[in-house]
Amino acid sequence: MHVSLRSGVYADSVKLMQVSKTVGARDGVVAVLVAMATPLNLELAAGMGLSPEGDPKPDQLLIALRATDDAELAAAVTAVEAALTAREERGSADAIPPRTLGFAMGEDQDVPLAVISVPGPYAVAEAMDAVAAGRSVLVFSDGVPVEHEVALKQAAHEAGVLVMGPDCGTAIVSGVALGFANVVRPGPVGLVAASGTGAQQVSCLLDMAGVGVSHVLGTGGRDLSAAVGGLATLDALRMLDADDATERVLLVSKPPAPEVAAEVTRTAAELGTVFSSAALSADSPDLTAAVEALLRDMGTEVPAWPTRAGADRPTPAGAVLKGFYSGGTLADEAMLVAAPALGDVRSNTPLKPELDLGAEFGATGHVVVDFGDDALTVGRAHPMIDPTLRLEAVAGLAASGEPAVLLMDVVLGYGADPDPAGALVPAIRDLAFPVVVALVGTEGDPQGWSRQADALAAAGAHVFASNSAATRFALDLIGASK
Repeated sequence: MHVSLRSGVYADSVKLMQVSKTVGARDGVVAVLVAMATPLNLELAAGMGLSPEGDPKPDQLLIALRATDDAELAAAVTAVEAALTAREERGSADAIPPRTLGFAMGEDQDVPLAVISVPGPYAVAEAMDAVAAGRSVLVFSDGVPVEHEVALKQAAHEAGVLVMGPDCGTAIVSGVALGFANVVRPGPVGLVAASGTGAQQVSCLLDMAGVGVSHVLGTGGRDLSAAVGGLATLDALRMLDADDATERVLLVSKPPAPEVAAEVTRTAAELGTVFSSAALSADSPDLTAAVEALLRDMGTEVPAWPTRAGADRPTPAGAVLKGFYSGGTLADEAMLVAAPALGDVRSNTPLKPELDLGAEFGATGHVVVDFGDDALTVGRAHPMIDPTLRLEAVAGLAASGEPAVLLMDVVLGYGADPDPAGALVPAIRDLAFPVVVALVGTEGDPQGWSRQADALAAAGAHVFASNSAATRFALDLIGASK
């Protein structure tokens, strides 16, 4: 066993996850965790029996390994060291890379947009530099205090630029895909999205219908909350209204605060561009229905959304719904669709406060878990990149013996796992109960919608391009659909 802490060393969670995955695949390596020593990662290390000694700090790098013998352990430690010290080619030695975002913006006047991906407490300082330089910003970072978000978006409004985020995982700006965006065709529909996976579901369905997008402007999941007041959403609506390539504007979001929704409606009424909404609510719980309404309004035929039939596994008596999601908006949509049929559905991101699941992911009854929630991504990669927590939950459900229908999302795109089906298939192919998957993506994505769908179906999953259709199919299996 080897457990050590390094000070003065930092790498982002995606790189560290890749190091852990690569070293963990070596022969003789039993367990590995290479991560910053955050409370969550220390908890994971303790669960592996690899807790460090002393008083670890979040800015220290934790290297924890267990191997079958000393030789394998030494080789694994050497492999970690090599992976951590590897550097990409930087070009000419005469070129001095900028050390701050502000300096970089000052040096290159042709850069229209800054992308920020640093720990949340430090994101606003970098983003403010970009706003001060007259640039729009995508803040990928989560964990940004809400008061920082408000101050940043107010400054951006005054500067005439846009802040996308914080916690903005998806955007497409003038055809350039950012974050987890999918490969979709260009076209006349502009999306304003306080929802990353919601924007992916909508843009992918539009692409399947032969309709493209001009821009996808993410605003961050909190933008339509009462605390933030829709600051970025209102600015994005006006920007798309002034854009010659945008003929329709569609708003995509989780359920917004009522007073903010009213302000968005007032602003939308002033636009010269046709506006429609796919904001989720108890009265409009279905993103697919919103896309279909938009297509009909545009005079475009609504296609039959792709599906794949899985194994004909019997639904066990007394089955409950278990939704294990990586996308927060898709999880919300599943709960909104299911609640009228099932009644109360508990969640770590509940529709009602009294249904809060906390950390009881193995709780009995109808449960939907958003594994992409900020509380579960501190110090670790998003589940669209690293599915470990969700795979553990699937194994726990199988071991519990609780009768269930398992509903999951698999989200494709540029930044996502290059083969999510490859990771999921071993976990689901031998399950005794039905598995239903909402597969969000396009044929043009690096992973390929059909390739992933075929692999999941071969492992027994029923696959749907529409998350709401997947949810209703799961309800049909339970016998609770209305």
